[in-house]
Amino acid sequence: MRDKQSLHLKVQELCDCFATTDPLKEMSALHQDQDKDEAALKWIALAVLHGINANAEKISISRSNEGNVRVVAKYREAELPNPGTEIGEKIMETIRGVTHIEGDKGKTPLVVGVRDGSIEINIEVKGKQDHESVTLKFPE
Repeated sequence: MRDKQSLHLKVQELCDCFATTDPLKEMSALHQDQDKDEAALKWIALAVLHGINANAEKISISRSNEGNVRVVAKYREAELPNPGTEIGEKIMETIRGVTHIEGDKGKTPLVVGVRDGSIEINIEVKGKQDHESVTLKFPE
């Protein structure tokens, strides 16, 4: 994986790049992306943008030990476009790389620059025997 210290900057750059797009449309096409590391970074940026645009409370991605990935946003129970198994795994790794959360669980704020401003998102990582999840909690 790329230099962990530049992952945060790359997510911010991608937020700027995709700021005027439809995040859900872009997310639904990511499973076709050949570069899974880049796709994971794009997914995180698109999730941040979707959360901002849709006034989401939180967006969670979880992966079972079998590799099944599920994405849910809380503003209404609705599944977001699934990034697929490979990208889902890379998303988990990338979030841990950006936040430096190690172990089974952890929480940390993450400030993401978007255009002329910024937003503080609380990141929560939970791991259990049969699955792990990453949740992006957006401010009210």
